[in-house]
Amino acid sequence: MKTASRKTVRKSSARGAKSLREAENRREKARPSAPMPRQHQEHPGLEARMNPRPQYKAPLYKGSGKLNGKVALITGGDSGIGRAVAVLFAREGADVAIMFLPEEKVDAAETKRAIEAEGRRALLLPGDVTDADYCEECIESVLAELGSIDVLVNNAAYQENKGSIDEISLEQFDRTFKTNIYGYFYLTKFALPKMKRGAAIINTGSITGLEGHKELLDYSATKGAIHAFTKSLAQNLVEKGIRVNCVAPGPVWTPLNMAASESADDVVQFGADTPMERAAQPEEIAPTYVFLASNIDSSYITGEVISLLGGDTTAG
Repeated sequence: MKTASRKTVRKSSARGAKSLREAENRREKARPSAPMPRQHQEHPGLEARMNPRPQYKAPLYKGSGKLNGKVALITGGDSGIGRAVAVLFAREGADVAIMFLPEEKVDAAETKRAIEAEGRRALLLPGDVTDADYCEECIESVLAELGSIDVLVNNAAYQENKGSIDEISLEQFDRTFKTNIYGYFYLTKFALPKMKRGAAIINTGSITGLEGHKELLDYSATKGAIHAFTKSLAQNLVEKGIRVNCVAPGPVWTPLNMAASESADDVVQFGADTPMERAAQPEEIAPTYVFLASNIDSSYITGEVISLLGGDTTAG
């Protein structure tokens, strides 16, 4: 009987592995690649209007309770990477608050439904991360509504492609820095007094902060600042038991890039210059945030900038 039982288990396991491989292959074939449809949006851009829609549901990702009972706050959590991270955090057992611009309420509502579909609480916090008072109010709202802040994901960003420094207005430069690095500083400063040992901060950097980009002078500068902020803050907080890390992706199919482009033609070859010849989908980036948020997975990791580049190995 024992031998027969083992054979049955092996057969069942083999069928399961084959089914998983088939599902993975189908998902890979469903990844959009260049040429992408011509499209452009004004800032801030909405995921609801993108074609094709970014993939964020991660249907093959199975939660295992890595974030059970925790509370996460995600800036720019309405769409793109932030939305995908919110969904996986919820699937791992966390309640999630998301910060977003009021103009992005349509996307935020969809993210809220996705979080709640995972059986977790969602808190919507519309506003602008360039406003320090709003950032402080969000921290208090999360504590009042959800009870704690265990994971802070600084992710909100502003990006606008320009061909030369002459084309970058002082207003654009100011907005890019205030969104991309001031906002990170504000949220971190106000959240830290409320965070306990075992908490985690995850910042969103970029390949542009590692290698630069000739059409993203101001954006690249802020991402480089985020990488340095991550490493410095990690050193500062290690004795308090709070880990700080950064995810630095290459091209990802998100509304940020639709709004940053100067014309509808600019996105047609988006991501085609990576070794994988396509941009990442948000659901492919989000598991790294789960890894860095979870003390089960990454308790000995702090101060790292992890690049996700679709096969490019030259960053850093």
